[in-house]
Amino acid sequence: MAVDAPAGPEQGSGRPGGLRAAFAGTTTRGRSFLAAGVAAAACSYILGQGDLLRVGLLLAALPLVCVAVLNRTRYRVAGSRRLSPARVPAGSEARVHLRLDNASRLPTGLLMLQDRVPYVLGPRPRFVLDRVEPGGRREVSYRVRSDLRGRYPLGPLQLRLTDPFGMCELTRSFSAYDTLTVVPKTEALAPVRLAGESSGWGDGRRRTVALAGEDDVIPREYRHGDDLRRVHWRSTARYGELMVRREEQPHRAGCTVLLDTRRAGYYGAGPDSAFEWAVSAAASTALHMLERDYAVRLLTDTGDSVPGPESAGGAVGAHSESADSAGLMLDTLAVIDHSDSEELSAAYDVLRSGHEGLLVAFVGELDDDQVALVARMRRRTGAALVFLLDSAAWSMTDGEAQDDGRLDDQVRMLREAGWTALPVRPGDRMPDLWRQAEGQAQQVKTGA
Repeated sequence: MAVDAPAGPEQGSGRPGGLRAAFAGTTTRGRSFLAAGVAAAACSYILGQGDLLRVGLLLAALPLVCVAVLNRTRYRVAGSRRLSPARVPAGSEARVHLRLDNASRLPTGLLMLQDRVPYVLGPRPRFVLDRVEPGGRREVSYRVRSDLRGRYPLGPLQLRLTDPFGMCELTRSFSAYDTLTVVPKTEALAPVRLAGESSGWGDGRRRTVALAGEDDVIPREYRHGDDLRRVHWRSTARYGELMVRREEQPHRAGCTVLLDTRRAGYYGAGPDSAFEWAVSAAASTALHMLERDYAVRLLTDTGDSVPGPESAGGAVGAHSESADSAGLMLDTLAVIDHSDSEELSAAYDVLRSGHEGLLVAFVGELDDDQVALVARMRRRTGAALVFLLDSAAWSMTDGEAQDDGRLDDQVRMLREAGWTALPVRPGDRMPDLWRQAEGQAQQVKTGA
């Protein structure tokens, strides 16, 4: 069999390796028939029974004929795969649609369609297609689900052809594969108001051309479609090309979501661990602030930020660009893992270089030096909210005692430094803590 696939989402693997490959695909039934035929022929020679020889030849010839016929069969088939959706939250299902097209002039025989999937997504799906007419197609689908975030390859698609007697099977693989992205599970957060927080689009820092002097205008080159009434003639005469006045650029409030990924800051692993709670909470916060028209930046303890430093402080005016930023952050959080860093100094350096918006931090276990470092992060922010995860409590069993004294002391120190600090323990839900943050922020604002 040859899977000569035309151009399409997946390409066939070409011609098989001759009769040797066909014989290698002989099934247990085919090998049993062949062995029985050889044994019958030998017994007929020893016993001198001519009828037994004819039976032996028939038994041995049947698998050989099936191998030869199957090897000379030529099909042109194309396979494609479609994910719905391609990005799915952890614990939710996605459906994979497979399509097989027969582009040859002959109908296919019995086909088995098999897709390769990682074991965490479920069992390997198999489908039996009885017959595909010339120019026909078959569509099948299966579901995948994972409680663990990550990026999982699906494919390549495998096609197995067998004869009607089940004597021989030939398997050919397509070349293409798709990727299913399992992002962290997110929760909807209430639109609370934090102390020192500004709205998504700031009104106090707008600078329009009408309020600026004529010499203060910063023009740009004329683009097709620009209104000719915005042409700045003085700059046009100076530069020798058509220049126009820039449009009003409103200031967009910023928010930085700091995620502590230090391996030393968390205990345990799995979907119910403290680290996974922090990743899910960071994703929920980032999406919530993007919905409120904030320019959101995701920052880790290593100093890496998403989007990058060149766009972290910029204003993203279109909702489509906010959707792109959300997708980029979710894709990043889908594969984020523990870092080998033992401190938060790299993140502190990034924040010290310039940050004036809201800061929301999710940190694991801290020592005294790191608590002091986190306290200093508060100086350059308009509002600061930190969630301190009691990582040790996640690793304890129900019968073990929990000592909350150290965590409470750290929370008190950060509150004294101006943070809105909340401890996080097993069983706490992010929407509830988010509402508690509003109440505590108001207490800080009133000095209670």
